[in-house]
Amino acid sequence: MGFENAAQVCNGILSSATDRKKSASLSSGSIINLDHGDPTIFETYWRNQGGKCTLVISGSDVMSYFSDTGNICWFLEPKLDIAIRNVHRLVGNAVANDRHILVGTGSTQLFQAALFALSPPDADEPISVVSAAPYYSSFKEEVEFLRSRLYKWEGDANTFHKEGPYIEVVTSPSNPDGTIRRAVVNRGGKLIHDLAYYWPQYTPITGAADHDIILFTFSKCTGHAGSRIGWAIVKDEQVARKMTKFIELSSIGVSKESQLRAAKILEVLNDSLENDTRSDNFFEYGRRIMAERWEKLRKIVESRSKIFGLLEYPKEFCNFSKGITGSYPAFAWLESKKNEDIANLLGAHKMLTRTGTRFGTEPKYVRISMMSRDEVFNLFLERLAAVKASNGNDH
Repeated sequence: MGFENAAQVCNGILSSATDRKKSASLSSGSIINLDHGDPTIFETYWRNQGGKCTLVISGSDVMSYFSDTGNICWFLEPKLDIAIRNVHRLVGNAVANDRHILVGTGSTQLFQAALFALSPPDADEPISVVSAAPYYSSFKEEVEFLRSRLYKWEGDANTFHKEGPYIEVVTSPSNPDGTIRRAVVNRGGKLIHDLAYYWPQYTPITGAADHDIILFTFSKCTGHAGSRIGWAIVKDEQVARKMTKFIELSSIGVSKESQLRAAKILEVLNDSLENDTRSDNFFEYGRRIMAERWEKLRKIVESRSKIFGLLEYPKEFCNFSKGITGSYPAFAWLESKKNEDIANLLGAHKMLTRTGTRFGTEPKYVRISMMSRDEVFNLFLERLAAVKASNGNDH
C-alpha cells in the first residue's frame, strides 16, 4: 500500500500533526495503521523540550539557491553540515570526518542519487541491484520506478549468481527484521550501506561505520519524518559530485527551511550529549521507551506462542552507553507459527500491516511498526492478544 492509500486509511484515525496536544481518538472499530514507520513515538520527548528547538525564519532569510559554493554539495547548509558531523562524533556510529556530507530530500532521494552515481553510463546492459531478503520493501519499487536503462532490480542477494558488475544494498540494522547485516555477494561489486536505524535507541553501537556510501535519515535519527531530510556520508569525490548532480537536476537542491530546522534540533541533541545530561538524553529516552514496548509485545507473543513468533536479538556492548544493551528495532518481524497469511489474519482484526511478500519472503511473515503513538500501540497489543488462528485452534 502506498503513502496515499495509507493516508486515506489513517484519515480520522490519527490526530492532525498540527494538533499535537491531542492524541488520536480510536474507537473499537477503527483500523489501526501499523504499515508505515511513522516515528510519532518520539513526539512527547520533543514536546517536553519546550522552546529549545524553536527556529524563527524571516521573510528575507535563505532566499538564494546556494548555501556554500565552496562545497561539492553546494546546497548543504553549513550549520547542518557541522551538526551532522558532530552527532556522529558524539554517538560514534559513523566516520564523518574527512568525508563528503551530502543532503537530500530524505534518504530516498539519496538512494536514487547513489544508484545514478554508481551505474556505468555506457554499459551494454543495466547494472544489477540486489539486497539480501528480507530486504526493505521500497528498494524494488524505487529501482524499477523510473524504468532506467542504467540499473535493474535483480532481487535477493542471497540467490544472486549473475556474472558482471552489481550494486548491493546493505541495510543494517535490517528493515524489516532488525538484524545486523553485512554484504553477502562479495564479488567486488559496489555497495550502498543504508544505516537509517543504526542509532542507540534501536541497537547497540558497536563501532563507527566506515563505508564508501552510507545513508542516514533525520526521520529515524530524531523522529522528524516530516522535515524530509536525509544525508549521505561519501568517501569518493567523484561519486559525491555525481550524487550532487542528480539532486541538482531532480530538485535543484533541498529545502533550506528544513535543513535549518534539522540543524537546530541536532544542535539541541548534541548539546545534551556533550553536557552528558543523561536525564535529558534523547537516545537514552528513546531506548527506554522502545525497550518498554518490546517487553510488552514479547509477553503477548509468548502467551500466544502456538500462533506467533518473534526473533531474538543478542545483547552486545554499546560504545555509546558504555554497557551491555539489547536491540529494540523500529519494526517487529512477526511470524505465523501455523504458516498462515498473517497480514490477512491481522487485517481481519482491523490491523493494517505489511506482508512479508513485499520484502522478498513468505506471507507467513509481517512487518509491524513499533513507532506509533501510545494509543495506537496499546490498541494493537489489545487486539493481538485476542487473535486466534484462522482454524480456531490455538493449541
